[in-house]
Amino acid sequence: MTPSIDHADPPQGKPPPLVEGKQGAKKEHSMTLWQALKLYPKAVGWSVLLSSTLIMEGYDLALLSSMYASPAFNKKFGVQTSSSKWVVPASWQSGLSNGARCGEILGLLLNGLISERLGYRRTMMGALVTITAVIFLFFFAVNIQMLLAAEILAGIPWGIFQTLPAAYASEVCPVVLRPYLTTFINMCWVFGQFVAVGVNRGSISRDDEWAYRIPFGVQWAWPVPILIGCAFAPESPWWHVRQGNLQAARRALQRLTSSDDPSFNPDETLAMIQHTNELEKSLSSGTSYCDCFRGTNLRRTEVVCVVWLVQTLCGQNLMGYFAYFCVQAGLPTVDSFNMSLGQYGLGIVGTLGSW
Repeated sequence: MTPSIDHADPPQGKPPPLVEGKQGAKKEHSMTLWQALKLYPKAVGWSVLLSSTLIMEGYDLALLSSMYASPAFNKKFGVQTSSSKWVVPASWQSGLSNGARCGEILGLLLNGLISERLGYRRTMMGALVTITAVIFLFFFAVNIQMLLAAEILAGIPWGIFQTLPAAYASEVCPVVLRPYLTTFINMCWVFGQFVAVGVNRGSISRDDEWAYRIPFGVQWAWPVPILIGCAFAPESPWWHVRQGNLQAARRALQRLTSSDDPSFNPDETLAMIQHTNELEKSLSSGTSYCDCFRGTNLRRTEVVCVVWLVQTLCGQNLMGYFAYFCVQAGLPTVDSFNMSLGQYGLGIVGTLGSW
């Protein structure tokens, strides 16, 4: 149980916890970008590490859709048409994509339950171990049914990767850094898609099974290094406070900040976290998910949902098929992949522009 802020008389010379919390909140909200970078360089580094899982997810999601433009892949997993061309039927293309989405929905739902119980760090490590095992299914797939099973199973850790880094970044970093580190997640996603198209572009000239096995095997380049890094990452101090472990929260906060700044008082930040946690508990007491669709909360739900829907409504899911569409339109295969690389390059520029 999370201990509440004690309003009893504080020790001699020490301000009350509520006063400390207000001081911590005031300092955080008045912090400049440069001050935050100097004080929280470790938090930025750990946040970037966890966000790099989105490079892997972006790579994985773009990989299969761009492979539909690969002759060797189509010959292995597709069917021969009346024009003697090998293609993966549209029904299977849709099934593979939707299978991954089903797994992602499950992963998104599980993430909140598991991360609140086990913590962000252990949840991320479990997801990385899972995806490492699932990649074997991709690499050794002998038919399209095995690919479908791999897509569904991989979707579960992918769903965790989508949400956990954003929650971790928003908790370990001060307010001024959150817009940069949460949108950096999108850059990781786009960069992963860029790498996927580049790897496919490099192996497209092969006419054997390695034309698609090499891109599948490259997926192993991410999980192990990130897993090792996550083993040493500090847990979110907010999570420790929610678990009632204030000493662990203080240690985590010290690991996330630089010890060179004498003006930083971890007790003030810890008091702010405690006070905010108690406030959120009091506001959520007696409420349910149904309250998200009532009164003022309905407006907040609408705003959040529409902001997230923009990513899909702009045609994001069609971007992965860009090379395939170009090939179907008559553009040479290599040129189609070059066009796709340019598309994702513009995506990286767009994320920089959002900053």
